[in-house]
Amino acid sequence: MESIAIVLVLLVAVLVSRAVGRMIPLPLPLPLVQIAFGAVIAWMLDIGIKLDPKVFFLLFLPPLLFLDGWRIPKDSLFHDAGTVVELAVGLVVFTVIGMGFFIHWLIPAMPLAVAFALAAVLSPTDPIAVAAIAKRVPVPKRLMHILEGESLLNDASGLVCLRFAIAAVLTGTFSLSEAVATFLWLALGGLAIGAAVAWCAGRLQQWVADRYGDDAGSSILTSLLIPFGAYLLAEHFDCSGILAAVAAGITMSYVEDPLRAPASTRMRRTVVWDMIQFAAKGTIFVLLGEQLPGIFSGAVETIQQTGSHDNPLWLAVYLTAITFALAAARFAWVWVSLRFTSFRASQPERRPSWKLVGATSLAGVKGAITLAGILTLPLALADGSPFPARDLAIFLAAGVIILSLVLATIGLPLVLRDLEFPETDPAEIEADRARSAAGTAAIKAIERALHEVAEDEADPELYEQAGTRILSRYRQRVARNQSNEDSPESIRQARAIEKRLAHIGLRAEREEVLRLARNGHLGDEAVRKLVREIDLSEARLEA
Repeated sequence: MESIAIVLVLLVAVLVSRAVGRMIPLPLPLPLVQIAFGAVIAWMLDIGIKLDPKVFFLLFLPPLLFLDGWRIPKDSLFHDAGTVVELAVGLVVFTVIGMGFFIHWLIPAMPLAVAFALAAVLSPTDPIAVAAIAKRVPVPKRLMHILEGESLLNDASGLVCLRFAIAAVLTGTFSLSEAVATFLWLALGGLAIGAAVAWCAGRLQQWVADRYGDDAGSSILTSLLIPFGAYLLAEHFDCSGILAAVAAGITMSYVEDPLRAPASTRMRRTVVWDMIQFAAKGTIFVLLGEQLPGIFSGAVETIQQTGSHDNPLWLAVYLTAITFALAAARFAWVWVSLRFTSFRASQPERRPSWKLVGATSLAGVKGAITLAGILTLPLALADGSPFPARDLAIFLAAGVIILSLVLATIGLPLVLRDLEFPETDPAEIEADRARSAAGTAAIKAIERALHEVAEDEADPELYEQAGTRILSRYRQRVARNQSNEDSPESIRQARAIEKRLAHIGLRAEREEVLRLARNGHLGDEAVRKLVREIDLSEARLEA
């Protein structure tokens, strides 16, 4: 019962923090607000949540990474694959080696292997935290796609490096050849198992739907179970469960057939996954805040026992030095990556500006993966002695998460303020052309159906009247997308006006339906049906 009460308290904190975050006039990203709420919970309730690292890892990481892999734009990921791989693998290795030696030099009390473990969990980035900041300031879409692709893959590479570092602490040995072989097995095996699980589950679900009909509840539950199945199966064969979850998410994009899956199922599934992402991410940051007091006291005790320094203020010195060293390392690597890969390949005559490099560097915010990874440090060594500097490593990781969020919150708006953006988004232009093409195809199909209708199938006049109404909608869409084709600003303004007027109309519809219900002119079933229709229209408008 106590565990259930704690879960409910955390979920309420996530909800309240979201509401408070919207009301705060300051440009604070939601993760910082949630961390503050967690600290308040620790101070007021003193519930002392004890996290099992393995359970924590299993509950939170597979669904989040699976969803990231499912939703990331695949064309953008493959278009900037060179930059993404350099950031997700090259930067991780560079960070682990460079920051590992730097942390050990800065804090001699922390063994070198533990310093490498800390550097490994500090290498992954969190796109959700960046997205929260991006709501306050526009971030170029291509930059966001690169950051999303980087975070999708560097989670796996960083956590694999963490695994090697922990093994080195526990055994006291490290073999480069064995590490390379293990890495290949972890990576290739995890990717293969994740893709296989998603493909088999998707095909089986489609086979059942074709023969017995589609069931939205079963379809959604299947999508929820796939990441856990891929993760557990990969871990059973000593492969990377993280990469398996990512591969399963990417595979789902190709397995699902939009022509077969009902639109209502996709809409409901999207809502469910949005809720899971919001709850899981929020819970992680609230837990971070709740753990902070205990983490801080443990870190102070560690430095006092090792005789490094007696003053707790040295923790702030360590934290600041590590954060800025991470930023400097990322800045150097990003400058090289953007200069010699995708941006140079697409525009040889242009070099990435310092503002773009700075924005990419500041956007390397740490978040949920860093916290989840550092909490997997074992509590004890093989001989039963405490894991060296565990509390100090956890405190530094938590501090870097918070400080990186603060730096990005302050720095990104300043760096992006005068950064030049393209006047039109190529993806939006492609979407406009596709809308026109799809509308034209629909008009042709409806006209063919009208010509082919037989006298005995329906009243020809009613059929023609219904067809005329549908055709008018499609013709308006095609005309709207084809007019002002050379004036993107006019198109954006027209759409904004249409959207505002449509919202006014939908609100009036909803108010009238509810008025009729209050006056006893509509029953509950009719009210639910009409309100759902209006809600779907509003959702379609927002999409």
